[in-house]
Amino acid sequence: MTLTAGTRQTLRIAREVSPYGYFLSDGESEVLLHYTELIGSKPHVGDEVDVFIYYDSEDRIAATMKKPLLQLGELARLRVVDVHPKLGCFLEMGLGRHLLLPLSELPESIPYRPLPGDEVFVTMRHDKIGRLVAKIAFEEELSPLVFQAPETWKNSWVEGWVTKSLQMGSFVIVDGGVVGFGVYGLIPSSERTKPLRLGERVRARVTFIREDGRVNLSMTERKEVGRVEDADRILAFLKERPGGAMPYSDETEADLIKKRFGISKSAFKRAIGKLMRDGIVTQKGSWTYLAAAQEGASAEAAEADDKGAESK
Repeated sequence: MTLTAGTRQTLRIAREVSPYGYFLSDGESEVLLHYTELIGSKPHVGDEVDVFIYYDSEDRIAATMKKPLLQLGELARLRVVDVHPKLGCFLEMGLGRHLLLPLSELPESIPYRPLPGDEVFVTMRHDKIGRLVAKIAFEEELSPLVFQAPETWKNSWVEGWVTKSLQMGSFVIVDGGVVGFGVYGLIPSSERTKPLRLGERVRARVTFIREDGRVNLSMTERKEVGRVEDADRILAFLKERPGGAMPYSDETEADLIKKRFGISKSAFKRAIGKLMRDGIVTQKGSWTYLAAAQEGASAEAAEADDKGAESK
């Protein structure tokens, strides 16, 4: 038997050394079980104890009776407790020491990287010198655990955790609840309302259920619902603008629309179209106006012309 970091082993207490703790043996090697790592009643020399083997803060092999949230080769979702710009993320693993998710495992794009409070699916591995580290769990580890989404999920709102974020979209494990581990999903970039971080909690709508049981997701409402909400948002913005006018119209570039209103240009055009059909706004060139405000401005201009003609 060998003392392998990341595994649970049953070892015999060889001796007690105060004020440190107990030295445990597998018959070949020994490892320290510090007093602070005890759980339950005090053991005695000769007893067998079940412990988890890990490396302490000084990179020494050590033992603990505490139960970690995952072991070597296992998969779990762990919470980010700290972020180091040069090392990576530190994850809560149920022990006194956190588990490092190295910088090399994180997305190259900084906006896609986790923040404290996010939760990432990882496996536990050894690094090149044998220390315990976390590695991002990708499709090959997650796929065997997911189940196929039922047809009743269509157009329903669900929640899940982002497992991977790219420019083309974000992959998500949708909560399975009592049914099972979860469902694999994708939020295309066009259906995101903001960049999504690895490990971020997200709420989205199921737009399509594929033959393999995976789902396509959107962070926006259905078009008929979203059109009304977007129109209300644009109208509220216009009402706060000087003169009821804004320098945005069908001619405005998509990235500017996204930045200002958080919606796609097509959604913007649908909302503006509704407001125009309802006679609430008008457009002229690259500007959009509240119809009432523009009529008022036209009336004032006409009145000013009349007064000017009378003075002559």
